[in-house]
Amino acid sequence: MDKKLKILALSLLLGIISGFSQSSSMAGSRPNIILVLTDDQGMGDLSCMGNEILRTPHIDEFYEKSTRFTDFHVSPTCAPTRAALMSGRVPFKNGVTHTILQRERMALDVFTLPQALKTSGYTTGLFGKWHLGDELAYLPVNRGFDEVLMHGAGGIGQLKYGDFPPNAGENSYFDNVLLHNDTIVQTKGFCTDLFFNASLAWIKKQHQANKPYFAYVSLNAPHGPFNNNAPEEYQKRFLDAGYDKKTAVRYGMIENIDDNFGEMMAKLEAWGALDNTIVIFMTDNGMSMPPITHNGEKEYPFNAGLKGRKNTPHEGGTHVPFFVQWKGVLGQGVDIDGLASHIDLYQTFCELAGVNLPKSIQKMDGRSFVPLLENPNAPWEDRNLFFHCGRWAAGEREQAKYIKCAVRTEQWRFVNNSQLYDISKDPFEEQDVSANNPKVIEQFREVYDRWWASTLPFMVNEDLPSVEPEDQPLVKRYYEQLEKYGIPDWAPESIK
Repeated sequence: MDKKLKILALSLLLGIISGFSQSSSMAGSRPNIILVLTDDQGMGDLSCMGNEILRTPHIDEFYEKSTRFTDFHVSPTCAPTRAALMSGRVPFKNGVTHTILQRERMALDVFTLPQALKTSGYTTGLFGKWHLGDELAYLPVNRGFDEVLMHGAGGIGQLKYGDFPPNAGENSYFDNVLLHNDTIVQTKGFCTDLFFNASLAWIKKQHQANKPYFAYVSLNAPHGPFNNNAPEEYQKRFLDAGYDKKTAVRYGMIENIDDNFGEMMAKLEAWGALDNTIVIFMTDNGMSMPPITHNGEKEYPFNAGLKGRKNTPHEGGTHVPFFVQWKGVLGQGVDIDGLASHIDLYQTFCELAGVNLPKSIQKMDGRSFVPLLENPNAPWEDRNLFFHCGRWAAGEREQAKYIKCAVRTEQWRFVNNSQLYDISKDPFEEQDVSANNPKVIEQFREVYDRWWASTLPFMVNEDLPSVEPEDQPLVKRYYEQLEKYGIPDWAPESIK
């Protein structure tokens, strides 16, 4: 074969290889996406993570069959994490600096994740907790979601901050009044059961119609209050074993989530709905749980050894489970160690869905981790991830600049502008090594100051007037609808 023919043959071969690689890529493959996000469930709140009190066999099985991100981070509290998921940028750049006081409202100029997915033909559904604003313009039906079943405020029963008035009392997680699309409705049963059942009924419809979908199953459990907010049958074994009521309720909520998650996976398998579907289990921030009392003795709740918990700038506040299954595509029992974050999900989902994002939308802080899904050992450049708990008092933003904040890289965690931990050697933050690393400290202070300054112009919800409980938007809407035509009963379609 002469030289020209050899070059031609080589070119054809490379073209075939290139074409095969491109056609087998995950990018643009348009899988369905099911994102299950629990509330205030920490890294140690699963038996597969080492908790010896809890039994979570279904999520444990999911973990065993998943690709797991071992260094995945979110914000230290609820609304900020949700804002990052919906926008692809850090919460402060969405105006979200708190979980209450109108500072949880996601800025209206955000082109949201569901809006982006809809440009690629996806239908979108939210089931459970929104927590990014309850005024009409901020509601998920006006931010890209086709189907919505949600409570108000940051939690069911938070009447002071705007949840529906009937959702009060000792059993506030049962028989709730919720917003279904544009109508306030009366539901029956335990909230977690309802949110899973509603999402499954909706998913079944999309599957039967052969439509790509994004299902955001955003639970309010196991967030408090822990009075009697779990089914009795889920509290019983803990109470019988001598645990206090709060522990029985919170752990009961987690075991109920596990059973519902297991049923969801079984239904999806039975329907043949897993063949082109990504399922993700994650949590919104670190653990929030009172001390355990067991047979009269106090115990600190298991947190997988991590320092801190919800609303702290330490690993225990931001490092959470992130398990991904994609049947026949992703490996089982595979760990991905690259530093990843909630700000990455927007671009990851858009790349998978083949979304062409408008150039005019918000500037992203994250990056797609599709390369890591395709090859867990792919190059993954290190970066700075920034965390701040926010929640400063009105007018005290600058005083709070270095309070409850952190910068994280693959190696380091720099906390409160002073403490430094080598996470690569000390994942539990037991030894502050700041004194031995002055240059590292100097670099972190410089990048943090630049980041803080970059967020200030976007904090559009600061210093707004307080809203009285009776003037909260969903409260007013509830009474207006009650007077006009009442609150109809509602239940999801049967999935049997």
